[in-house]
Amino acid sequence: MGEKSQNKRKYILETARKVFLEKGYKNVTMKDIVEACDISRGGLYLYFSSTREIFLEVLKLEANDDDDVFGSNISEDATAADILALFLKEQKKELLRKNNNLSMATYEFFFAEDMPKKDNFLKHQFDSAVKIIEKLIAAGVESGEFYCDDCSGAARNIMFVLEGLKVTSQTIGITQESVDRELLYIMRGLAADE
Repeated sequence: MGEKSQNKRKYILETARKVFLEKGYKNVTMKDIVEACDISRGGLYLYFSSTREIFLEVLKLEANDDDDVFGSNISEDATAADILALFLKEQKKELLRKNNNLSMATYEFFFAEDMPKKDNFLKHQFDSAVKIIEKLIAAGVESGEFYCDDCSGAARNIMFVLEGLKVTSQTIGITQESVDRELLYIMRGLAADE
């Protein structure tokens, strides 16, 4: 794919993201994306065959962007506790960001689309985060920063808490104080007694 085609594809995905933000997933049609991009229907179909395909690509871009932001903020001398605190801080930003968040559209997508577990992007993302957090907790235990008998269980628990907070933020709303309290509880639960 040439540079012009890559730029057009990127433009379509960025524009489609805005449409998904505005309408969710289930209410978006290819026509909506054609109109938002101001391109022909055939021009869109050169790159994508369905809203499903477009949304999956938007999710992949979101995940890569999140990884870039998180990774670029980690200093070389950061401790396991520093890295976990930074990760939780990034999660807090996402939880409190109401207008520029694809969470609702993402949930709609996974409720509407029947995906085999092996292809489920959300499950892969969740499992990957659990593994990273598990390694981080294990490193913190080894360095004496954390105390934890079951690093895998603690990592899964952290991700389930974060996922629950995401649903709560999108359905009934959540305050900064509530998020801070839950994240502090996570950190205190791992703190090694001195």
